[in-house]
Amino acid sequence: MKTVLITGANKSIGFETAKQLLQQGYYVYLGCRDIQKGELAVDLLKSEGLNEVEPIEIDVDNASSIKAAAEWLTQKIKSLDVLINNAGIAGNMQAALDTDINVFKEVFETNFFGVIEVTQAFINLLKQSPEPRIVNVTSGLGSLALHNDPTWKYYKVKPAAYVSSKAALNAYTILLAHQLSDTFFKVNAVDPGYTATDFNNHSGPGTVTDAAARVVKAATLGADGPTGQFFSDDSAPETGISPW
Repeated sequence: MKTVLITGANKSIGFETAKQLLQQGYYVYLGCRDIQKGELAVDLLKSEGLNEVEPIEIDVDNASSIKAAAEWLTQKIKSLDVLINNAGIAGNMQAALDTDINVFKEVFETNFFGVIEVTQAFINLLKQSPEPRIVNVTSGLGSLALHNDPTWKYYKVKPAAYVSSKAALNAYTILLAHQLSDTFFKVNAVDPGYTATDFNNHSGPGTVTDAAARVVKAATLGADGPTGQFFSDDSAPETGISPW
């Protein structure tokens, strides 16, 4: 049975991603900052007959928490097949000159530095998998090319801290995919789309079901699947691959 760790998975897109992977036969480690919320989420999944799941406490903003989670999981399993870096925060909607530096730091801590620390902490377990997959959940707003295109439908949407953090995450995805290009790893960034969740006060038109399906698709790529790509049905509906 393949195993997957999903950060920020006790609700919204992360939770639905866990549900869909459970339905496909994966064993899911449901990452969450608050273990009690994680246990409630696991109980809900089990009430639906999805039993191959357990919570794991992991705060991507806390190095000690990440280390403890990696040590705990290493004691339980010999390999990890999929890592989905889903945890993220929005910050505020302020423009570049109006965003306080502390907001930038806070958003980058979760959306960028947290991903790096989690990936590095679990990379040894992933290397033991015959077909390891890393999925970095990004946003269409992380595309620098589209932000420079006045015809893009989200051209005027420019929350500085969030956009910058996701652009940085995209860059890290490219670098990570390149470093692992001679291995069996597939490393990709996925934009789940503008989805109605707590993250955006349920303002998005998309559903968590569709959003999670995009993440799951990248997490379950076969041996002939791409690596180092930026998938986005929302920002690049014609091709499904967004420009960086």
